[in-house]
Amino acid sequence: MLSLVLILGILAVGVIAVALVIGLGAPREEEVLQARLAEFAARDVPVTLEEVELSIPFTQRVIVPILRQIAEFISRFTPQSIIEDTRRRLELAGNPVRLGAAEFFGLRIIAGLFLFGLIYVLLLRAPALQRWALSLAIGGLGFYYPMLWLNQQIARRKKEILRTLPDALDLLVICVEAGLGFDAAMQRVAERWNNELGKAFARVLQEIALGRSRKDALRDMAARVDLPEMTTFVAAIIQAEQLGVSIAKVLHIQADQMRLRRRQRAEELARQAPIKMLFPLVFLIFPAMFVVLLGPALLIVIKQFSGGFPR
Repeated sequence: MLSLVLILGILAVGVIAVALVIGLGAPREEEVLQARLAEFAARDVPVTLEEVELSIPFTQRVIVPILRQIAEFISRFTPQSIIEDTRRRLELAGNPVRLGAAEFFGLRIIAGLFLFGLIYVLLLRAPALQRWALSLAIGGLGFYYPMLWLNQQIARRKKEILRTLPDALDLLVICVEAGLGFDAAMQRVAERWNNELGKAFARVLQEIALGRSRKDALRDMAARVDLPEMTTFVAAIIQAEQLGVSIAKVLHIQADQMRLRRRQRAEELARQAPIKMLFPLVFLIFPAMFVVLLGPALLIVIKQFSGGFPR
């Protein structure tokens, strides 16, 4: 009876976990609303309320509301500091899962419970100590793995922005020297490049269009990226705007510094390459070479010595 209850519980948690995973790829509400408005604007015949509801994707009608209710329930018992830290990490990663902080934390809890219950049921015939230890270990791994994945996404986003920032500054310099304003130059970068830096510039422009000052929007962008190079670039732009210095000149200096830093990082990685290659050479390549080169000679020596001793 106990095993049946556990199996049913695991199936229920598994269904919720699958729903959450499917919900990860669901578009945001703003994107869904814009798509629906464009679709209905193209129609000539008015639609009913039922048709409007059925036109919404299944993930938005069923999965996402379930996810939000679970997230709201979990957020009641979760410390606010954890929610804020999760929200901060999602912003640094560019929110690749398109979930809120409470929803992402709920996903972690459900993944941990699902793996814990699954391992517990699979090891019902094992000793109790071993069953509980492995279940807790795998469940903890399921709870912490989404955060590890999110940290990897943060590092990947920072690396991508750091790699594309010098080229973006060169394009900004060209646009500003051609007579465009700084906002128009950022618009060109956002339209030209569909990467993390282009998305960051596009968000700055959206915030400026909504009434925020350029200074606050740029500072928020630097906080969301959390890179020293981006912070230096934003500080230089804000200072140039306050002191009345030419933006083109400041951008030119920043572009030169960014290219110099990129060259220095490449040289640093080149110097680290021999040290990183040392461990594969010693533990993987050299043993294989020794087996190939000394293996036949070792067999001959063993044969000679074995022939000289009485059997």
